[in-house]
Amino acid sequence: MKLKLILGVLALALFSMSYANEGEEDKLIGVWQPSDGRSYIKIDKIGNKFYGRVVWLKEPNDEDGNPRVDINNPDESLRSTPLKGYRMMKDLVYNEEEALWEGGTIYDPKNGTTYNCKIVLTADDQIEVRGFVGTAVFGRTDVWTRLVKKK
Repeated sequence: MKLKLILGVLALALFSMSYANEGEEDKLIGVWQPSDGRSYIKIDKIGNKFYGRVVWLKEPNDEDGNPRVDINNPDESLRSTPLKGYRMMKDLVYNEEEALWEGGTIYDPKNGTTYNCKIVLTADDQIEVRGFVGTAVFGRTDVWTRLVKKK
């Protein structure tokens, strides 16, 4: 009888721990504002990977009144792609051991460069997004603020 009770409590504890850890990775889901305040990025989960797309721009149109496009893209065929709706963050995976998202990329439309990316949740409403080339030592970190939580 005691053994069944102990096994039941142990099973419940293990289930609770795995459920809690599963929720940690989804804390990235939501709408975030980079530190420059010029855009909002919505991060969603597709399968086990996280993606971010531009959902708002402070200046959505160019000087001619047309929607801003990706004029700095190194692929000329993509330079007419509107920035609003653009998927600029791709393929991030949650690393449970290190409590961060990594293995993906982030695209900077200001210079047309794609960087490796890792993200750390520093508070419930704040993340540090690091873009880098090669190793994370050679890169730049930007602090993003959560605007809308996952529903």
